[in-house]
Amino acid sequence: MKRKKLISTVAGVLVFLLFTGSLFAKGAREPVQSRAGMEQASSGKAKYVFFFVGDGLAMPQINAAEAYTHALSSKDVNVKRLRFSQLPVTGLCTTHDAGSLITDSASAGTAFAAGQKTLNGVINMDVTKTKTFKTIAEYAKEQGKKVGVVSSVSLDHATPASMYARVPSRGNYYDIAVQLTKSGFDYFGGGGFIQPTGKNKDKPSVYDLAKAEGYLIVDSIVAFQNLKPGVGKVIAIHPILQDSAAMKYEIDRVEGELALADFVRKGIELLQDGKEGFFLFVEGGKIDWACHANDAGSAIKDTLAFDAAVAEALAFAEKYPNETLILVTGDHETGGMAIGFAGTQYSTFFEKIALQTMSYVAFNDRVVTPYKGSTPKDKAKLEDLAPAIKEAFGIDLGRLSQLQREQVERAFKRTMGNEVERSIKEEEYLLYGGYEPLTVKLTQFLNQMAGIGWTSYSHTGVPVPVFAQGVSQNLFSGYYDNTDIFRKLALVMGVQVASR
Repeated sequence: MKRKKLISTVAGVLVFLLFTGSLFAKGAREPVQSRAGMEQASSGKAKYVFFFVGDGLAMPQINAAEAYTHALSSKDVNVKRLRFSQLPVTGLCTTHDAGSLITDSASAGTAFAAGQKTLNGVINMDVTKTKTFKTIAEYAKEQGKKVGVVSSVSLDHATPASMYARVPSRGNYYDIAVQLTKSGFDYFGGGGFIQPTGKNKDKPSVYDLAKAEGYLIVDSIVAFQNLKPGVGKVIAIHPILQDSAAMKYEIDRVEGELALADFVRKGIELLQDGKEGFFLFVEGGKIDWACHANDAGSAIKDTLAFDAAVAEALAFAEKYPNETLILVTGDHETGGMAIGFAGTQYSTFFEKIALQTMSYVAFNDRVVTPYKGSTPKDKAKLEDLAPAIKEAFGIDLGRLSQLQREQVERAFKRTMGNEVERSIKEEEYLLYGGYEPLTVKLTQFLNQMAGIGWTSYSHTGVPVPVFAQGVSQNLFSGYYDNTDIFRKLALVMGVQVASR
């Protein structure tokens, strides 16, 4: 009797393990939603497809931008919804990759572009880095659509690269850029290239390679504005680039300079004459960079610039409502941003964010770096920078608490130290994340005064929202994996995906 009971128990355990094991294995590789379920939710094929990705964008970044916008015009407690957060369909997607609950932009981009899980740092290749994947943008091109890629960061960065490149490491910037020139895509716009002549500056120029492939390269406002349909393949680079061949942070952009929305508007103008329509991918990349540095003011302003870019697609959709799909999401959350800080408890003061007049990068470039270059360390005094700090962040050093003063003095001392003295130790990283200590501490103070907190200088693993409007919009409701975005887009576009 005991033997039969033991056999029965063991058999039951084995069945349970096999069943749950298959579930976990399937969950690591396959989409949660079946194709049959997707087809049931699909209501037609889209001729014009907009795919917007806010890098580092999740609900905290969206909610912060909405709270800030409302606080500028009203003292009551509320939010002013962004245009993209008002799209009629809302979903939620998971962001883990093949090796971690916390993805990076390369593996997240691969999930979106190819519907496959891979490792952090890998673009459109499997976990063994031997098998490559075709992207949704490439399928669109084969289908006869015109294809465009726009980003506020460099065009060879991980997220835009996920639409056209296959590399084992996202750091292979030159290789990525070369693949861009051979993509055949019709329009690239936004940032430039990080390594246009290779890491050691000994390779053929990417610009020359692009011209040889038939691309017209423009890098002035006049040339950009003069681009007209029929001009052929175009790479439009912002005439003023900031850090790492990226466009300026929106907070630093001067009126009259090109914004992300301008590149989207121009993309629509150049792509819409395609008989089969177009696929336009747009990344708001500097939301992520600002959140890595815990710079809420810059992140909020870039989120608003991203929203303005989506508005261009919405204006287009008004003309072709039955042929257009607009999809907006984030690839992951960055910084562990939170609406709420221990020091402000249940209160927020988002209007204080308006005191910030420049990004952390601009403050470093205009204030910190020149001061370090002209002032001996033993002669440096925090008070020397007091006027610049007040102008940049609205922070009056004389009104800081004793604890805050001690923290900013310590950060100033670390900033004035040499690189050996500032070696990245655990405590140093937790305090400043590898960024300029004084600048990080000042942005943190302003964030805290507004009621904003941070937990990380990296990404986090929370799900991200998905917003949709247009053809088959209901397909994007629900809770699903980021790889399902690819499958949903393929279905809406009528793309036949080869088995892999």
